[in-house]
Amino acid sequence: MAWDPTLYLKFRNERTRPAADLAARIEVAQPRRIIDLGCGPGNSTAILRARWPAATVVGLDNDTEMLATAEQSDPGVRWLQGDAAAWGPAETYDVVFSNAMLQWLPDHAAVVSRWFRAVAPGGALAVQLPTHLQSPLHRHMLELAELPEWKQLLAAARQALISHDPAFYYDILCLHAARVDLWETEYCHVMEGPEAILSWIRGTGLRPFLMALPSDDERQRFEAKLLERVATSYPVRRNGRVLFPFRRLFFVAYQNPA
Repeated sequence: MAWDPTLYLKFRNERTRPAADLAARIEVAQPRRIIDLGCGPGNSTAILRARWPAATVVGLDNDTEMLATAEQSDPGVRWLQGDAAAWGPAETYDVVFSNAMLQWLPDHAAVVSRWFRAVAPGGALAVQLPTHLQSPLHRHMLELAELPEWKQLLAAARQALISHDPAFYYDILCLHAARVDLWETEYCHVMEGPEAILSWIRGTGLRPFLMALPSDDERQRFEAKLLERVATSYPVRRNGRVLFPFRRLFFVAYQNPA
């Protein structure tokens, strides 16, 4: 199952808000070179372009469908296909930015260290990643994946998303950065109903589970069971909508000036 830019952007505002919040906290006055790692369909890159219109901006992603959508959104950006996990350029960037992508990569200590080495003197590494792995939604996904009928098929999917606590990332960066700023935010998204929550996660965290199942019938059965649990954990409010709390971790590490 390829990434689906249309499904991902169905919740454009909710997915883009953390990128805007992260960009607003970056204290680099006039960066000349910026890269958006895991740029996806370009929604986070547009935030960077709006804040620093004079900068040269590069968007990097490994998915062809996402990049095709991004290229249509802004021909003024240099869009590159590549693996952010192994990214280690010869040149440096004043802002190395990554919104909601690090959670898909293994060995965060090695990846974050490599990204920070690509930051120019006086520049910043700015990262946001979801930390909702203890949420009812994610717990339901893992519980279903532990059922005997799916346990073996979904063993890898259960390990697909990775996140650590703020101290983990601070310890990686604190001995090398001039300053490290970390914070967490829990967004309370207002959704049309439990089905909207399922649609949200289908575009991201549910993908490894669905990809591992052998047929459309099995995928539909897994989703139906998940929806039953979601409807219980995220009750309908007085106006017919549901609240979907979603926690995210942010950190900005500043390179020492020249």
